[in-house]
Amino acid sequence: MRRLPLRARLALLTAVAVAIAVAAASTACWFLTKDQLMAQTDRTLASQPTEIRLRPNQTICDALNNSTPFDGKGHNPQTLQVVFADGSSCTQDGSYPIPVTASDIAVAQGTQRQSIHSATDANGTHVRVITRLPPPSPLGQGYALSIARPLTDIDNSLDNLALLLVLVSGIGVLAAASLGLVVARAALKPVDRFADAVEHIARTEDLDTTIPVEGKDEIARLGTSFNTMTGALKASRERQQQLVADAGHELRTPLTSLRTNTDLLLRSEEQGRPLPSDDKKRLLRNVRSQLRELSGLVGDLLELARPDRSRSTPVTGVAALHTAVEQAVERAKLRGQDVTFAVEVEPWYVRGDEPSMERAVLNLLDNAVKFGPSDGTIEVRLHHGELTVRDHGPGIDPDDAPRVFERFWRSDTARALPGSGLGLAIVARTVQESGGTVALEPAPDGGTVARMRLPGTAGSPPGA
Repeated sequence: MRRLPLRARLALLTAVAVAIAVAAASTACWFLTKDQLMAQTDRTLASQPTEIRLRPNQTICDALNNSTPFDGKGHNPQTLQVVFADGSSCTQDGSYPIPVTASDIAVAQGTQRQSIHSATDANGTHVRVITRLPPPSPLGQGYALSIARPLTDIDNSLDNLALLLVLVSGIGVLAAASLGLVVARAALKPVDRFADAVEHIARTEDLDTTIPVEGKDEIARLGTSFNTMTGALKASRERQQQLVADAGHELRTPLTSLRTNTDLLLRSEEQGRPLPSDDKKRLLRNVRSQLRELSGLVGDLLELARPDRSRSTPVTGVAALHTAVEQAVERAKLRGQDVTFAVEVEPWYVRGDEPSMERAVLNLLDNAVKFGPSDGTIEVRLHHGELTVRDHGPGIDPDDAPRVFERFWRSDTARALPGSGLGLAIVARTVQESGGTVALEPAPDGGTVARMRLPGTAGSPPGA
């Protein structure tokens, strides 16, 4: 059955369900009709007289032939049979004997009032039999009278009814199967459109393809989910393409500079005109700086290429944010050796992993070191889940604040400084994974304040 198309399976299941229902209804109708006909026959038999008039010196069996007249064809339409208490019997002349049952004998013996059952006479005719005691007679009891009526007409009627029910049921099942196939085709049209859209996307990779959604049923829900999925895939691919394009652009500058410097060093050696020592050291320092820039850019790209856990598996680890801040400050001191760090932290535990938290905080500190005075002060404060990093540099343009966390975005001022434009994007992603927020805003008296808020607790770690 699994090899059949879905619409054929639906039509088949509909036909089977209708067949079961029709079969049950037809069977019930047939048995109900049979019971009614049998009940009518039983009432007719019960209304027949059971008195046998005896003449002098006449036995009950001889008198039996005079109890009911024969029809014009010489056959008695009803068979009369006397059943004695010992199980013997005698039947009217011209009638076929009826098998004597234990219930018939019980009636003759006076232990049972009457007996009604179906039987087959000696001629093979299906008959309905009622056995009752006759009225009291001078001979006393000791026998019972069985009256049998042929069931030929009833059997023929029931056979015709059964044939009619089979024909009607068959037609009904075929009609139900045909109607089920039509309904299945109509109901599965959205599924066909869905399959066509999937095949089109697989063939062309066109994620702009959508499915028209009609109604609010399960098929409509499937179409809505599919459109949402293709939209998310399209956005993800666009972000991926943008990331690759931006990464290629950002990598081109340090690679070009690195190649220029190394070519200059090699050419001077090959031509036998080595550069002066100071110029050579300057070029080597440039090479080292460019390698560091490349290493940082590659590290940032790898960090951004990591799966976004906020959309898949929720973060379950616990990180000590205050520890991450302290470690990030120590690393930042190596990069800004003349910068003073004023640190004030309180214990705070958050959802996340500590290395990612430390990297995010370090990126905020690097940003403050980069834009603040070389001998200035950076204020770092962690209080009740809010981390603030303030520098005393030129400040941030309010129009640039919404874009500073975009990948590779750099303001006009920042383009003159080293960096990839990925540091704050990594901060935003890490904070988002932990359910927090981050923003950059101008300080009241100059400089920039970075505010990072993370949900957590100052006491025992959540979930610990």
